[in-house]
Amino acid sequence: MTHQDHQDPYRLASPQDSPATGGDRATGADAVSRGDVLRTLLWAVVVLSAVANMTASYSGAHPWVHLASGVVTVLAAGTLVVRGLRGRR
Repeated sequence: MTHQDHQDPYRLASPQDSPATGGDRATGADAVSRGDVLRTLLWAVVVLSAVANMTASYSGAHPWVHLASGVVTVLAAGTLVVRGLRGRR
């Protein structure tokens, strides 16, 4: 068994989808899509902006900090909801 035959559990695409074997990475069953990456980034923005809003609340920051982090949270959460509803169609 060669190194190439060994399956890496942390690989994002299967070995037969690698460019070296002539496969198309975007069509692989194990490939990570742009939608998955965007969804992960949006969740990270929601969590970070909610934490920033909570921190601003406890620290007594200016109201514009609350407003800005709240707007970012609502926009990211709204985008997640819209993408989720469109994905059901």
